[in-house]
Amino acid sequence: MKRFTKVAVLLLGLLAGTTAALWLAGRGPFTRTPAEELRDLSKAAPGAEPAHARGGGAPGAVTLEEFADFQCPPCGRLHPELKKIEEEYGPRLRVVFRHLPLTEIHDHAHGAARAAEAAALQGRFWEMHDLLFERQGEWAVVEEARPLFVDYARRLGLDAERFARDLDAPQTEARVRADLGRADSAGVGSTPSLFLEGRELSARERTPEGMRAAVEAALKAGKP
Repeated sequence: MKRFTKVAVLLLGLLAGTTAALWLAGRGPFTRTPAEELRDLSKAAPGAEPAHARGGGAPGAVTLEEFADFQCPPCGRLHPELKKIEEEYGPRLRVVFRHLPLTEIHDHAHGAARAAEAAALQGRFWEMHDLLFERQGEWAVVEEARPLFVDYARRLGLDAERFARDLDAPQTEARVRADLGRADSAGVGSTPSLFLEGRELSARERTPEGMRAAVEAALKAGKP
């Protein structure tokens, strides 16, 4: 009996040692959570050119590139916070918008992207961009969003008839497709995805405080 007890104790000790070794190596039943995989845009396709951008222009300005879906609720919630940051940094921060409509889950996302591009043909991309996010709760829930997009164009003082035609124009679709190609080439498949100076921001950095800290760090790093 004593011999059996000693053998059992020995086996338990070996098992404990093996488990500890596996845990330290990041394997076994106590596997550690893998680090967040962050992407970069160094080898990404160019996307629509010229890109829709606002801000920037100051020496040492940094670029924040957003891949977003106008019907995406998190994108809608991010919009006012990102706009505050744009206003705070002004010419020191250049913000680029890229279309990434998630058509599998958002029925009107692609149409909204085309609406923004149709407005861009009359020089009002950013006004339509802001309005689409601000009125997301209105157009995202209707069966047919196109009449609302045309109404938004009228509110912005656009030629509504031209806007309606441009919604279906080849160049409108081409710009949306180009941005989708950029996202796909970089492995970006969720929205909102944010890249600062070509480096993807982590989940922690995608908070208002995190974005400000990341922008400050990038501005500081760019100083001579």
